[in-house]
Amino acid sequence: RCHTNPSMDSFLSQPTDHNHAPNPERIPVIELNNKIKARAVISEESTSTILHSSLRTFPLSATSELPRTEMLMQTIRRQRQTPITTSTDQLSGDLRKTYRGEEFLLHEEEHMIIFTTKSNLTALKQSKHWFADGTFKDDFRPETILSDFESGTIKTIKEMLPNTTHKGCLFHFGQCVWRQVQSKGVSTKYQEDENFRLNVKMLIGLAFLPLSDVITGFDLVAGEFNDDDADDLLDYFERTWIGEPKRRGVGRKKPQFDIPLWNFYDRVMANLPRPNNSVEGWHNAFANRVTVAHPTIQKLAEKIRCEQSKFEVDIAHLLQGHQPKSKKTCHRKLDERIARLVRDYDPLRISQYLKSIAVNVSL
Repeated sequence: RCHTNPSMDSFLSQPTDHNHAPNPERIPVIELNNKIKARAVISEESTSTILHSSLRTFPLSATSELPRTEMLMQTIRRQRQTPITTSTDQLSGDLRKTYRGEEFLLHEEEHMIIFTTKSNLTALKQSKHWFADGTFKDDFRPETILSDFESGTIKTIKEMLPNTTHKGCLFHFGQCVWRQVQSKGVSTKYQEDENFRLNVKMLIGLAFLPLSDVITGFDLVAGEFNDDDADDLLDYFERTWIGEPKRRGVGRKKPQFDIPLWNFYDRVMANLPRPNNSVEGWHNAFANRVTVAHPTIQKLAEKIRCEQSKFEVDIAHLLQGHQPKSKKTCHRKLDERIARLVRDYDPLRISQYLKSIAVNVSL
């Protein structure tokens, strides 16, 4: 630094020499920063994994110069920020095709990209039963669709596929009830009171009654709760899944979700799957393979291409006559028990039937 007069044509004081002692502890910090930045760009590991791994050999003598953990994590995340792109240059040519050269990019706009192939669509079109988190318009006519209870999904399927039997997923049905158990403040009672827990699970068991007996079954289950703790839960269930009684005492109002949507009696009798666990399982597994919470569109597209390659192998195996992956023994035996109970249903013993179903379901 130097000082001049106002006209800046002469120096008032000469710059001083800076003579600091060397600070070798800064060198490992600089090396660490360079290391985590480079690793963030080429690796798909989580932010914390990169940092913890890079700190394994960091010299303890230099920790006084080390930035806070939050700052180091931010450094890694900053390297991974998605570049601003337009709808026409989001993906390179390679990412628009599968590894086997088939066109893979079905639709692209600024806020939505759809990946699939003609072969995928043909296989989907030939499938009688779909397991979905949503749908889109095309020339498809599946016999049944199993999905969650998202209102948008329900509305779309009803509009686009009016002749398809749409069922909600049993797993999501149970999750809806469980969230209400928690929000109504009776989760502790559910865990500690065996009778209360059985009664709540009997509500799930209503899904396995013939449609004509569901309301009768609900009235029986409601009578099993012997205290006021369940009033809010029962009000929710009646309003959402059964329909509240009309004021004049004749019939019931329309529930939020029609009974046929969450009733599985006919589906069990036809030996069709009830839960959407295969879809949920794939989502969880795919998230683990991606490894980062917010990948760039390029990295995500590359992961989807890898999934497509595996799907092509799986489909080829099935077409060649290979057996699909079998259920776990515990799940197969559970299905067999429920199917046996449903086949032996006696309308004169509804309460006992619901208790038997209840011990075989979980929230």
